[in-house]
Amino acid sequence: MAKTSNTTLLEDLFVPQVVADVIDKKLIDAIRFSPLAKIDMTLVGRDGDELTMPAYDYIGMAEDVAEGADIPIKKLNQTTEKVKVSKIGLGVQFTDEALLSGNANDIAEEAAMQIVTAINDKVEDKLIKAMSTTTTLSSTATGTDGASDVAKALMLFGEDIDGQKVLVVPPSFYEKLLNSKGWIPNTELGAEIIIKGTVGAVYGTQIIISNRLTALNEAYIMKPGALAIAMKRNTLVEFDRDKIDQTNYILGSKIFAPYVYDKSKIIKMALGGGSTGA
Repeated sequence: MAKTSNTTLLEDLFVPQVVADVIDKKLIDAIRFSPLAKIDMTLVGRDGDELTMPAYDYIGMAEDVAEGADIPIKKLNQTTEKVKVSKIGLGVQFTDEALLSGNANDIAEEAAMQIVTAINDKVEDKLIKAMSTTTTLSSTATGTDGASDVAKALMLFGEDIDGQKVLVVPPSFYEKLLNSKGWIPNTELGAEIIIKGTVGAVYGTQIIISNRLTALNEAYIMKPGALAIAMKRNTLVEFDRDKIDQTNYILGSKIFAPYVYDKSKIIKMALGGGSTGA
């Protein structure tokens, strides 16, 4: 049967651009590491599956300076990092019966939130993999006092130790921090909290927990600007329908490149005697 102007299509109930905009706006808030990451939208629409992105080399550890002597000066070198573009996506499905018995707007909102969660989950996973493979500053946690291990690692920042810092840890290392001297619970941090989900702080470094780091046996101290997420294509939302079983689909995908933007702002901590290699 030919379609008429009165035919109601799936696109009439779920406007792709609206759903895509909802996902894009909520995704930045949902990505837990976004306060530490430079979000770059300038590459949207450009060709190529590999991006050459700016990055910065670490100037090296601070040096001893004799009384009256000049402080050593190092040149800040901007380098480039080749980053592979990633395409990620997931969809949701629902039957005609679900559509007819429910509110179309509610279904669209739920679909958008599920896709936000799915994409956010993968973005964070890829950011951690980038951190694990490209971070150059590294320290090994050797003691039972987690706070002492953090203090030792912080020394790698040298004279740049001040400023906002976040430590991402697996649950096992969080337990060590709780039993350390100097532990400050999140209830005492107030407006100083950088990232939602912060559980406390030691030595001016706010702590968040990530189950993803359990298998890696690693923790990361980061400053704002350590990471970058280059968006290659904004969220694309598409619709499909299986006429045989009358099932509808909303599909969401994003193309982006996560990478370590400033290696001088991130420290890898190997836990339990693991390797400290980058």
